[in-house]
Amino acid sequence: MANVRVAVRVRPLSARERQDGGRIIVDMDDKQVRIRNMKVDRRVDAHVDARERLLEFTFDFCYWSLDPEGPRHASQEEVRPDLGVSVLSAAEEGYNVCLFAYGQTGSGKTYTMMGTPDSMGLTPRICQVHFEIYNERVRDLLRTADHKKPTPLKVREHPDTGPYVQGLSQHLVSDYRQAVVLLEKGIANRITAATHVHDGSSRSHAIFSIQYTQASLENGLPSEISSKINLVDLAGSERADPNFCRDRITEGANINKSLVTLGIVISALAQNSQMFSSCQSINSVTSEGEGSFAGSQSSSLSGGGRRHCFIPYRDSVLTWLLKDSLGGNSKTIMIATISPSCGSYSETASTLRYAGHARNIVNKPRVNEDANVRLIRELREEIDRLKNMLLGYKMVLSPFFTLLSH
Repeated sequence: MANVRVAVRVRPLSARERQDGGRIIVDMDDKQVRIRNMKVDRRVDAHVDARERLLEFTFDFCYWSLDPEGPRHASQEEVRPDLGVSVLSAAEEGYNVCLFAYGQTGSGKTYTMMGTPDSMGLTPRICQVHFEIYNERVRDLLRTADHKKPTPLKVREHPDTGPYVQGLSQHLVSDYRQAVVLLEKGIANRITAATHVHDGSSRSHAIFSIQYTQASLENGLPSEISSKINLVDLAGSERADPNFCRDRITEGANINKSLVTLGIVISALAQNSQMFSSCQSINSVTSEGEGSFAGSQSSSLSGGGRRHCFIPYRDSVLTWLLKDSLGGNSKTIMIATISPSCGSYSETASTLRYAGHARNIVNKPRVNEDANVRLIRELREEIDRLKNMLLGYKMVLSPFFTLLSH
């Protein structure tokens, strides 16, 4: 089992935020993020506890990218060793991996995941092919369509390998340049638009998927392990603005629907994981006690307590596709991007809370080994074990037969 690892990155102030005064309410110290509680600041009550004036969160990684010229600035190159290398290392071991960016519109998700021509993000550093979710429908960004409106793809679920996109095109790449060409093609086909918050807002969730297979010979036996790498650039949530056209409002409604569902899934998974941990702690303590009373008490506490929450994966295409990445067969990293401005307090606080919940989620990753290869290896190990047992019996019986012969 492995907990979801969470990173937080603070972006620079935008031009709009600088025009509005640019008051900074976020700070970082090692792995801790502190945000000034604006709701408390607005209160007239002078007897507010000092601890209530700051909201504190602890994460696995924290990146201060507010001031590019400052001594604490975390560049794209500094983010890669922590997150990018972790993704590749897990994939090489045969695990499914997911890295996804979460945060409000304009908070730096796409910059962190994709980057710019002068400053590459995590995705081009890892390599990719991809598809997107637009208005709760899946589009293949790498398929050449003969008509302007591509046919939406269907999401299915395999009993062993989990959710997948039926009919998604696959492209074999043999070097980094081929992967970059596919990536650039996918980016060009992705839907973006200006909103009242961000001039180049992503209006869809993009999922960059890599199927990674390793075949080799170990001790004369074939060995094959595979892993799936999902690099997810989520669209950002934002409030609806009636001044924009109806299409933008529809897009925003579908984006918010999927992100709200994602938040519900994260909260439910975190609650279930905490309940499981509590039951384990209770069982370990009571098992050390004496008598049947302790055992019955443990059973009543663990079995008669709160029921596990239902996880509404299928309420959204996004959460259905991320089912394995959240609470399933995957090692998962979430990078939450936030704005440091006081004008984004509500969105920033909400992002940090969800990121804190995500850190409590427990996944169950396993090495994806070919079933036939695993069976051959296990049979070979069983044969070796039986041979060693026979050899042991021969060594024990040999002196006995020698004694009888004399």
